Amino acid sequence: MHIRHLTWSTSLRTGVLAVALAASLTAPAASQPAPGGTPAGPPSPAERVAKLTGPDAINDTIGRWEVKATDLGIMWDNGRGQVLTAFGDTHGLGWTGPGGGVGDPATLDWRCNTLARSSDRDLGDGMTYTSMAEDRPGHAGELLDCRKSGNDDNGEVTVIPTAAISVGGRQYIHYMSVNHWGEPGHWETNYAGIAYSDDNGETWTKDRRARWQNTPAWDNKFQMAAMVREDGHVYLYGTPNGRYGDVHLARVPEHRVLEPKAYRYWNGRHWGRDQAAAAPVAADPAGELSVQYSRYLGKWVMMYLNETRRAIVMRTAPEQTGPWAPEQIVAHADQYPGLYGSYIHPRSADSGSPYLYFTMSQWDPYNVYLMRTRLSSGDKR
Repeated sequence: MHIRHLTWSTSLRTGVLAVALAASLTAPAASQPAPGGTPAGPPSPAERVAKLTGPDAINDTIGRWEVKATDLGIMWDNGRGQVLTAFGDTHGLGWTGPGGGVGDPATLDWRCNTLARSSDRDLGDGMTYTSMAEDRPGHAGELLDCRKSGNDDNGEVTVIPTAAISVGGRQYIHYMSVNHWGEPGHWETNYAGIAYSDDNGETWTKDRRARWQNTPAWDNKFQMAAMVREDGHVYLYGTPNGRYGDVHLARVPEHRVLEPKAYRYWNGRHWGRDQAAAAPVAADPAGELSVQYSRYLGKWVMMYLNETRRAIVMRTAPEQTGPWAPEQIVAHADQYPGLYGSYIHPRSADSGSPYLYFTMSQWDPYNVYLMRTRLSSGDKR
């Protein structure tokens, strides 16, 4: 994901976006959001399990698929025994760093998004990838097409996955069309959409009906997302573009995921048709969130980057609508500089183990790591 802790410039010679390192997460800690549910027992500080992508990664993504640098790592169960992982902006052999988009323009090999597959059930030593979606042998292909406009061209700079889910053998990715990267933690999107795949993520179709158009004020509530299934519905947690919005909630019958008019929005009391009436279920600032049900805790778990606190945080709730308990810090930028993107491994949450595994990115190495935290038994039902 080209952004985050960087400012942007356009290379006149190549037309390729280049980046210059800028201020990272440096704001002082802020006060805790208003409490919701019962405070969670503190999880253990996150520990790094393995580097999943890039130089010295356990998967040799450079040699096998020409993936030297990437980020995010959004995971979901494909319903066929594999966990799929979607990545953001991905770079090839010409990447040098630090951060995304830096390197030799001739060999940078920018792909706006890529996807890996894993059958690994033992996460204690990392998560191995069995394959990636390819556009030619030995080269990870771009899943969702993107225009790669200049950052100041009022076009589409890139297309980034933000969430994914599987229903009935079909894979769905929620994505954002990025219009402009702004200051750290701030960006604007043209719209959010949903794409689908019927061949286990090898090829994808963007459904033009399945879009949430952004507003002229750049404040639509569902430009970034987390997706989970329960009781015949897909639940869509949404935030505005960037990292400083509240979390809102919608749901749709699982066979109607591609129909925005079928979504109902939680207004704090009941589900309704009016998206504008959607009430926050968790207070800002929340960036790049994920949600899963923890069988160990018997509760829903939400993780996201609180940019103001410079930390990946966790919250729990008895129901999807809340109340969501206060934040607990899982990983901090003092230990993991430039951290972002905490995406919970679905089988880890479903396993009944106290260890919760998740992916996390760091900006300077611009790659993805498998992390884990031990949940507190004091927060069990």
